[in-house]
Amino acid sequence: MLEAGDKAPDFNLPVNGDGMLSSKDLRGKTVVMYFYPKDMTPGCTTEAQNFRDRFKDFENAGAVVLGVSKDSVKRHDKFVEKQELPFQLVSDENGTLCEDYGVWVEKNMYGRKYMGIQRATFVIDAKGVIRHVWPKVKVKDHADAVLEVVKSL
Repeated sequence: MLEAGDKAPDFNLPVNGDGMLSSKDLRGKTVVMYFYPKDMTPGCTTEAQNFRDRFKDFENAGAVVLGVSKDSVKRHDKFVEKQELPFQLVSDENGTLCEDYGVWVEKNMYGRKYMGIQRATFVIDAKGVIRHVWPKVKVKDHADAVLEVVKSL
């Protein structure tokens, strides 16, 4: 997994609403990039709602919030509409960005091993350098903790 001080990997991927987003579009901005396993599942929904509910605070602090999963744009569109999310969701269907950030890992549930996204959040500064990492995120109060770091930049 990437760490604070590492350069954020470049990307050019589809987002909800049939658009494309490139890391170059984000230069000069503080970015909160959170990786999550799957749209419309309980933990991922709660995490998205928490970022949604604090979105204006992130905006006021000068940060862009992005959610990233391997879900399709179509599924992202449904999730955004249902949860009224004011930020973009990046569709990393081929998993390249997840692998670049080191969040595509082997998981173990009830003795069954499988590959999946480890919930993690990265704060990236205006120069494209990772400033803070939360590996293995616990959803409760996470958006608040991220906001405090963003405000300190």
